[in-house]
Amino acid sequence: MTETIPSETDWDQAPGLLDGAMTLVLTPEQCDLPYWLTGVAQGTLADRARSGHTADETTPEYMREPGPLRDALVLEMAHRSVAEDQATRALAYYVANAPAVPEMEFYSTQLIDEARHSMVFRNHLLELGVSQDELHSTVEALSVDYKREVIDPILEFAVRTVRDENDFVGGVAVFTIVIEGVLAPAAELSERKWNVLDPAAGAIARGASIDEIRHLAVGSAIVREHLIKHPEYRPRLMDILERGRRLWDRIPDRGFVIHREKLFQQGMRDHSELLASYEVWPGRLLLDTTPDERYDTAEHWTDEMAVVRMKYMGIENSAMHTAKTPAGGDHAR
Repeated sequence: MTETIPSETDWDQAPGLLDGAMTLVLTPEQCDLPYWLTGVAQGTLADRARSGHTADETTPEYMREPGPLRDALVLEMAHRSVAEDQATRALAYYVANAPAVPEMEFYSTQLIDEARHSMVFRNHLLELGVSQDELHSTVEALSVDYKREVIDPILEFAVRTVRDENDFVGGVAVFTIVIEGVLAPAAELSERKWNVLDPAAGAIARGASIDEIRHLAVGSAIVREHLIKHPEYRPRLMDILERGRRLWDRIPDRGFVIHREKLFQQGMRDHSELLASYEVWPGRLLLDTTPDERYDTAEHWTDEMAVVRMKYMGIENSAMHTAKTPAGGDHAR
């Protein structure tokens, strides 16, 4: 008997990241190992398991030519690969500290998801002309500052919560709201930016986004259910989220993203004929956007998503305002 692929893991039926993250409801009981082995391994990853894209979703030759467009994508793939690599390692503590089998199985699958994301982001550098012998050293060299200043602090916060403070639900909240919730809109933007200029990169981003929808939905459900059963946990959760907000306000992510977006800005101008009528979001041509506008739009998406998700979890909206404050160090640069 043929297993049915859930619509949210079907490549053609799955919603976009923002719509899915704000509307989809999934629980760890639903997203067990059979769900992953059927819906993800045989659905999302069909013909895409190794590279993240099909043979028909190719990287154009111009993406291998030295220049700002290639530089922008090489940096993005390196940064995202390192972020997913470190997330994979952190998730080992979620598997080890899961309170029951459904949570253990779900976070085992999320660990595999993040490891796969790291692999396909990293290996796309090969398709952009980086040699196999220099692949890992290239990723490390391009990401050393980004890892130290952006990724390490937020993942250390997550690990400290789930491992050192022995707070599984608090760790889920950190991963869902502070980490996935803040980085997800940038992933949505990545898919929209690259699907014309580099269909392979666009497909890689699409596959990762389908997974992130599931991660956000299940993480939100875990927090929601815990608060329903244990309302006395709310002050502790609010304290964690407030500390997460203060941490995120200090993270200098904007500088790294704007640097990539400026390279992209210059590079897309060199291929304007391909983007002449392409709208990155309804009513807005990609060619007419600026690096700051794209970053600020992703932050706006973050806030919209956070409001909906936190309302679902039963958390006051003001607890985790994710957009950086105008007076923050990054905006003041």
